[in-house]
Amino acid sequence: MSNNTLILGLQWGDEGKGKIVDNLSESFDVVCRFQGGHNAGHTIKVDGEQTVLHLIPSGILHDNANCLIGNGVVLALDALNDEINKLKNKGISFNKRFFVSSACSLILPTHIAIDKVRDKKESIGTTGRGIGPAYEDKVGRRAIRFGDLGDEKLLRDKIDSLVNFHNRLLVDLYKTDPYKPDDVFEEVYKFKSLYEDYCVDSQNLMYEFIKEKKSILFEGAQGTLLDIDHGTYPYVTSSNTTAGGVSTGLGIGPKFIDRIIGITKAYTTRVGEGPFITELFDENGTHIAKKGNEFGATTGRARRCGWLDLVALKKAVFTNSVTDLCITKLDVMDELKEINVCIDYSDSQPIYKTFDGWLSSTEGITNYIDLPNEAKEYIEFIENFTECKASIISTGPSRDQTISR
Repeated sequence: MSNNTLILGLQWGDEGKGKIVDNLSESFDVVCRFQGGHNAGHTIKVDGEQTVLHLIPSGILHDNANCLIGNGVVLALDALNDEINKLKNKGISFNKRFFVSSACSLILPTHIAIDKVRDKKESIGTTGRGIGPAYEDKVGRRAIRFGDLGDEKLLRDKIDSLVNFHNRLLVDLYKTDPYKPDDVFEEVYKFKSLYEDYCVDSQNLMYEFIKEKKSILFEGAQGTLLDIDHGTYPYVTSSNTTAGGVSTGLGIGPKFIDRIIGITKAYTTRVGEGPFITELFDENGTHIAKKGNEFGATTGRARRCGWLDLVALKKAVFTNSVTDLCITKLDVMDELKEINVCIDYSDSQPIYKTFDGWLSSTEGITNYIDLPNEAKEYIEFIENFTECKASIISTGPSRDQTISR
């Protein structure tokens, strides 16, 4: 395996990145998050016990891994604190192996208020967790940073200024109640111990990791089709979910990424609003949703389900310079008599190629040769269309239900 590997989603998120990161992270010295916030949700199942991580890199479940939240992440301190405590209660150690960038922009209660009231007026399917407004303040050079907790006066002054700015939006534009800057300050400053325990200069830390030739796993959140620049705008998230986000979100150059694993389901799902050309509204869509347990790990919302869109997938492979495909949830397709894949568009409608289903269980298969011939034909068509080999195939939610090629 190459030293440094990026894992990212090639669809609208929820592709199963958490399991794959968990599978691979035990072989790496460092696991990093580089974008997004606690709108991400990575579900990992180990020995029948399910763990959902929203902020902390999945490598935290392995004692040997150092874990870093990079500067490209927007940080909700209450969510981070809750996640740390839940993991500590499970016996997970954070001592000298968990770090948070001093340059992370913080999510304030006012960001959440703006996010919710704005989405009521014009919904784009936001999670309502303040992610978008926090990124707006980062770009607008108004953000409160994690490192600001080290200077009480500076923090108070910056919060006074930012909350007063937010109040003008909340009161004048959205006709809702204002926030008191002192209350917001207390809500932030009560988490100073997080700053004391975990705050670092993340770029210097990354330099040391690379200088010491530590192997690094970069953990993407959401998916390519939600990228602020390359996704289905405006129905996107507020960060770069594509490979370029690693460099900006961690402060390292692209030459330090040796391998890029792009993850796709054997079908397609989407949460919230926005275009979805292969969406299903029939019994096939219902079956996939039920068999695939398609409910969001972060929001609990039912996911929209559809056939695999190979046109979008091929573009995502190109956008991210993907070296290896990972196909997840192959077992969800086991009971379908026919399976369609979109190979082109005509007047905004999908053009499908139809495959015979395999009508036998693939759950838990770990050797490619043991897959039904129809399943192998399906996988190999995906590989040929995208010009990228599927080196990992997931046949169930647990760590050991995986084919490596």
